[in-house]
Amino acid sequence: MALPYLEAVLGFIVLMYIFETYLDIRQHSALRLPTLPKALQGVISQDKFEKSRAYTLDKSRFHFIREAVSTLMDIAILYFGALPWLWKKSGDLVLYFGLNADNEIIHTLSYLGVFMIWSQITDLPFSLYSTFVIEARHGFNKQTLRLFFLDIFKGICLSVLIGPPIVAAIIIIAQNGGPYLAIYLWVFMFVISLIMLTLYPLVIAPLFNKFTPLPEGELKEKIEKLSASLKFPLKKLFVVDGSTRSSHSNAYMYGFFKNKRIVLYDTLIQQCKNDEEIVAVIAHELGHWKLNHTMYSFIAVQILSFLQFGGYTFVRNSKDLFHSFGFDSQPVIVGFIIFQYTVMPIQHLVNFGLNLVSRAFEFQADAFAKKLGYSAALRAGLVKLQEENLSSMNTDPWYSAYHYSHPPLAERLAAIDHDKED
Repeated sequence: MALPYLEAVLGFIVLMYIFETYLDIRQHSALRLPTLPKALQGVISQDKFEKSRAYTLDKSRFHFIREAVSTLMDIAILYFGALPWLWKKSGDLVLYFGLNADNEIIHTLSYLGVFMIWSQITDLPFSLYSTFVIEARHGFNKQTLRLFFLDIFKGICLSVLIGPPIVAAIIIIAQNGGPYLAIYLWVFMFVISLIMLTLYPLVIAPLFNKFTPLPEGELKEKIEKLSASLKFPLKKLFVVDGSTRSSHSNAYMYGFFKNKRIVLYDTLIQQCKNDEEIVAVIAHELGHWKLNHTMYSFIAVQILSFLQFGGYTFVRNSKDLFHSFGFDSQPVIVGFIIFQYTVMPIQHLVNFGLNLVSRAFEFQADAFAKKLGYSAALRAGLVKLQEENLSSMNTDPWYSAYHYSHPPLAERLAAIDHDKED
């Protein structure tokens, strides 16, 4: 007797929706609090608090609707057999164009193409509302409708260009991998990830944003001096025009081995008038590098990736599992989709664990920046970013523990002040 895999997945989706909605309600109640938490009183201005409260409540209300619709769609797709139906119809589409539907690569590309179109259509209303209503209402959105749709078009073109060769290779490996399938898939995806990490900042990212060298001046000199003191192999400093799309700010670094680059959002430079605040933020990011957080995260991702491919081999060989989801055949790509549904309980636990580790890393990177003498500047920079991005001031501890990869501002400031006392 076949096990009720589909029913178990549907049950878990419902249970997780109930649990996460409960957390969302707790967070919404926290966001509605009319006063700042004690740790932020006198630190965050009342004006910024009121704006943050309005912005985060708007996003919270929208989140309730989006999650409800998304969950109902997932349940309907699985319960009514939309996945096997789409597989059959994509095969009919291949035949319509005079191609061989028995060729799994061609059939799969048709399937993914239809799936991508469906995803774009269903996600479009939410993306439009989020960008041009919520973000615009609170002064963050800077992009035009033309730029919005141009980004979507570029994303689709990249998917069409990059996706088919990767999908074809995965199918060939899965069909011929035998008992070493997990190893072959992991090696292939490891190579692909290295290629993408190299190409994305050099080829893909410039398609969407303009990257210009950081102008000569005190800020550049301070960042270069800090990098040199830590023996960070900084090769280039860029400013990205994030302001063309949003007023939100950020900074990040990338690159392999002796070829590291740092990117500052122009909005970060505009918001942090004091160079020391920006340098303190960079010191925090360099702390992640110096403490090997990036390497540890990369290793963790590779281990999880290998374990996932090992789990996929089980799904790949389980006719009952495919049959439970309404499939008479066992297409490679469908196996990955079914696998993602069946490992959701484990994935949620893994994500929770990764968030715990990530928050610990953030505290360590803050401590590293403080040891370099950036305590006051880091504190001021964190407050400035919190204010300018209108981030949540009041957070529910349960919601934060489950969802946040970064500690709330109040906790980070408390850690800074504690270390100062020590």
